[in-house]
Amino acid sequence: MSRQSDHRLVVWAVAALLVGVVSLWALYTVRYALLVIYVSGLLAIGFSPSVQWLERQPLISKGQRLPRWAAILVLYFGVLGTLAILLAIVIPPLVQQAVALWQELPSLLRKFQQSVGRYGFFARGWTAENLLRVAPTPSGAFTGLLTALQGVIGVIGTLVVILVLPYYFLVEADGLRASVLQLFAPERRPWIDRVTRVVTGKVGAWLNGQLLLSATIGASSSLGLWIFGVPYFYVLGLIAALGEFVPIIGPFVSALPAVLVAWTVSGRAALFIAAWYGIQQFIEGNILVPKIMQRQLGVSAWSVVVALIVGSELLGVAGAILALPTAAIVQVFLQEYLNRGEE
Repeated sequence: MSRQSDHRLVVWAVAALLVGVVSLWALYTVRYALLVIYVSGLLAIGFSPSVQWLERQPLISKGQRLPRWAAILVLYFGVLGTLAILLAIVIPPLVQQAVALWQELPSLLRKFQQSVGRYGFFARGWTAENLLRVAPTPSGAFTGLLTALQGVIGVIGTLVVILVLPYYFLVEADGLRASVLQLFAPERRPWIDRVTRVVTGKVGAWLNGQLLLSATIGASSSLGLWIFGVPYFYVLGLIAALGEFVPIIGPFVSALPAVLVAWTVSGRAALFIAAWYGIQQFIEGNILVPKIMQRQLGVSAWSVVVALIVGSELLGVAGAILALPTAAIVQVFLQEYLNRGEE
């Protein structure tokens, strides 16, 4: 009897190990799909407070209210319409400046090399032409173009999924919440429901705050570059807005091309732009972020740094972008779990 029990125990242990290995392999294989689902879920959670607000607004006749699907469509059309208007205003000069920047890149590199070469930062034999000489051959460029085209198609497909999937998440939000609650014991369901509602508020605050911060930084960066006569301020301002999505390191990385382009104008312009970005980040870190993000999310500075390091190590730039909302979600669950005994 003892041998039979030991045999069963070994069989169950091997079976559990195999199931665990297969599960980990399956999760690793579909990791990008899981990332897309996670991002779509964050967007759905972030849009949820706005959808609920639209649902509560009475219509003109008979006090009726918008159904959920209509509220979601109103929100989608509002967001996409606003983006379309902004793009219609920004895209033409943005494309013009981007093309001009690409055409002037060899000249800008040459001017930059001449400017900093006086201080001994580069060897005398180094020139912009040497750098451009490492460009691929025509056949290699064609292969690279096909690879880039495949990548662009994949990115467009991923963006479409990320736009469409949150709609279905929002439409089926009540059913999804009920299904999740069914996974827990009846006595735990009120706690889970409360936690999910707190998470919804936190992620919504993060999404709205992040969009506001990015728009503010992008506009102020473009304004400063325009004031100091730095060319391509539309492109550089867009880079600053995108860099704002990556906590801590994003603003510094996005400031580098602005300073380099300003250096081709003059050393004084580069110093002014570096000071402008520094003042901008000081205001952002000490005024905007505490007022817009920290008070709403309640995420401490050390947890943001830890989340940024872990997220960057796991998923690169995408992990850094998702670090703050993920840290807020984890912090909500930890706080609710630690405070459960005080109820």
